[in-house]
Amino acid sequence: MAQKRDYYEVLGVSKNASEDEIKKAYRKIAIKYHPDRNPDNKEAEEKFKEAAEAYDVLHDPQKRQQYDQFGFEGLNGMGGGFGGFGGGGFSMDDIFSMFGDVFGGHSGFGGFGGFGGGGRGQAQYRGSDLRLKVRLNLQEVATGVTKKFKVKKDVTCEDCHGSGAANGSSSETCPKCHGSGVVVKTVRTMLGMMQTQTECPECHGEGTVIKNKCHACGGTGIVKGEEVVEIKIPAGVAEGMVVNVPGKGNAGMHNGVNGNIQVFIEEEPNDTFIRDGQDIIYNLLLDFPTAALGGEVEIPTIEGTKVKIRIEPGTQPGKSLRLRGKGLPAVQGYGNGQGDLIVNISVYVPKELSRSEKEMLEQLRESDNFKGDTQTKKSIFERFKNYFN
Repeated sequence: MAQKRDYYEVLGVSKNASEDEIKKAYRKIAIKYHPDRNPDNKEAEEKFKEAAEAYDVLHDPQKRQQYDQFGFEGLNGMGGGFGGFGGGGFSMDDIFSMFGDVFGGHSGFGGFGGFGGGGRGQAQYRGSDLRLKVRLNLQEVATGVTKKFKVKKDVTCEDCHGSGAANGSSSETCPKCHGSGVVVKTVRTMLGMMQTQTECPECHGEGTVIKNKCHACGGTGIVKGEEVVEIKIPAGVAEGMVVNVPGKGNAGMHNGVNGNIQVFIEEEPNDTFIRDGQDIIYNLLLDFPTAALGGEVEIPTIEGTKVKIRIEPGTQPGKSLRLRGKGLPAVQGYGNGQGDLIVNISVYVPKELSRSEKEMLEQLRESDNFKGDTQTKKSIFERFKNYFN
């Protein structure tokens, strides 16, 4: 088990720090390592808990005196708002319960257990997320696009403006928790008196209850509705990516926090190009005379325009040309800038020939220049072998 750090060291304050200095130091650390800002980060979560434990002791005069005099051992057996940090064992809910004191009634973060992380008596519901799929063609991927969706979702009730209370009425302080949003239970244990607190079952952590509920929404503050949502898809996205649109999901109950919309990207097949990451591949079929004599040919680009490229005399099947910067951009600047357009060259061989064409080819077949040497044949074979590997 890792050795605990000194609580003053954890918060970065001196042993003579005032209560206000301790509160400010804890607030700074809690914001930095809050789980909403550090998702799936175990190290940040431990630092978050460590700071909460230190604050729980140092902001309480009695606990602080015991700690200053006897260290960690002096806290054993002492009661605490979270089952006693000194005795070990507390949950994330315990930590969030004291945010009302430290953050002025709200934590400023969301996403925990369906609430917006509100402090004591300030619980805030969070609406659920919605998921959409969008199919993009290659041109839309290259430039980015804005799509419009008509989304069926939970919206704020217009009759009560999201409060859940009928017109002319208001919410009242919860009689069970007296507005705190939590209920506290004290239990005597071998370590002393221990306290635990849980969400109030009467008001579900809000601290208030509605006596006269709105008939339109049944007191929830939300109703079924729909909204036209514009979603901007950045350039360079790929199949399987998810674009998150904050605040456009289902509305939260009682004027809570809106959920998000998660847009799953699908790509339509393209008849002209093949995508390879940020690069675009175009298969160019040359006629034999152009491959042998050289010349200029036009090829398409993903922008819809055409560019001319130079074919060198004696160009062999399997050769690739690279047009720098003619591919796809990196998503929102992440990646290697702009991809390339890669032109793979193959040579067309006609299946049917006229009599005169056959005679010309028969003459060419007798020429040593058209037979190719061993090295040329080997080079062509190697290119084809690498292509299929």
